[in-house]
Amino acid sequence: MLLERSGANPDEADKRGQTPLLWAARNGHEGVVRMLLEYYNVNPDKAGRWGRTPLSWASRNGHGVVVRMLLEQNDVDPDTVDTRYSQTPLSSAAENGHEGVVRMLLRRNDVNPDMPDTQYGRAPLSWAAENGHEGVVRILLERNDVGPDTADTQYGQTPLSWAAENGHGGVMRVLLERSDANPSIRRW
Repeated sequence: MLLERSGANPDEADKRGQTPLLWAARNGHEGVVRMLLEYYNVNPDKAGRWGRTPLSWASRNGHGVVVRMLLEQNDVDPDTVDTRYSQTPLSSAAENGHEGVVRMLLRRNDVNPDMPDTQYGRAPLSWAAENGHEGVVRILLERNDVGPDTADTQYGQTPLSWAAENGHGGVMRVLLERSDANPSIRRW
C-alpha cells in the first residue's frame, strides 16, 4: 500500500487541525473514507481543532453513505458533542434537514434523541423547527422520548416558538397536532 511505503501518517492533522479522514468525511468522499478506514492506524473518532469528529462533519453535511461507514466502526461514539458548536451529530443533521442521516442515527440505541447542546440548550427538535425542516420534525416526533415543548436555555424558546418566529407554518401544524404540545407555554 502506498501509505505504508511512503511513511505517511494518515491520522496526522494538518496546520488547520484536520486529518485526512476529517476532510474526506466533511466533503463526502466515500471512496477516500473507505480507504482510510481500512488503513490500520486511522482513528475514526478523532476530533479536529473544533472538536468535530468525522461523524459530526458527515452528519452536518448530509453524507449518508459516509455516516453509515463511520457508524459501522466499533470505536465511533455517535453521541459525541463537538467543542465549537456543542452539538451532537444528530443535532447537526437535524439543524440542516438531513432526514436520512437523522433516521440512521435514531436507529442507534446509543444516541439520545432529545440531548440539548451545551451552548444554547437546544435539542435536535428545536434546531429542525427553527430551520423549517418539517420532515425532520415529523421523524423526531415519532419518538416518545422527544419533548415537543422543551425550551432552550438561552432564550427559553420552544420548538413551536422557533417555528413561529421564522414563519414555518408547516412545522407549526406538525407540532400543534401533538396533544402534548402546549402553544401557551411561557418560559420567562
